[in-house]
Amino acid sequence: MNKTPKKNIAVENGDTLLLVDMQNDFFPGGSLAVPEADDIVSPANRYIKIFIEKGLPVLFSRDWHPENHVSFKYKGGLWPSHCVAGTKGAGFHPLLNIPDNAKVISKAVEDKMDAYSGFQGTDLDSHLISGNIKRIFIGGLATEYCVKNSVLDALGLGYKVFLLCDVIRAVDVEPGDGQKAVEEMKENGAFTITLETIR
Repeated sequence: MNKTPKKNIAVENGDTLLLVDMQNDFFPGGSLAVPEADDIVSPANRYIKIFIEKGLPVLFSRDWHPENHVSFKYKGGLWPSHCVAGTKGAGFHPLLNIPDNAKVISKAVEDKMDAYSGFQGTDLDSHLISGNIKRIFIGGLATEYCVKNSVLDALGLGYKVFLLCDVIRAVDVEPGDGQKAVEEMKENGAFTITLETIR
């Protein structure tokens, strides 16, 4: 099924922008850097500008881990220590334009619970319901982990999802993981768009 819109998408009431885990530890120089992640900051800021100019909500999810989080290698997890709450690594990229009224969703905040999705263990869904949100525009890091899981959860909850292909980058532990994740998201109902697609 072709999940690429054939005409411009108008951003309108009932829409929100969700940027996933755009934190220092996932950018070059961070403890879990995603290749070419710096390339997504400028287009992310352009999406933010579009939503702010239309008076629409902008949300940011973030890992906000305790020091002994279960996902860390020394605790038996898959990843090096990253995004420990309150550290520089957990902060958002310094060039990211975060609106004053943006909502920040902190996930995986308990030492024994991991969470790849912005919906897992958070108030994100209830927040969207209270704002009468129907469509979510999602980008961020990394494609095959927190972006994919957030997209799939959003679709499962009944939201229409647009995946911002110019604001995602993959870890690609195995070559092609990121592209496989994009295909999985499309197969489950996500639409793939870029800045040129929306107005």
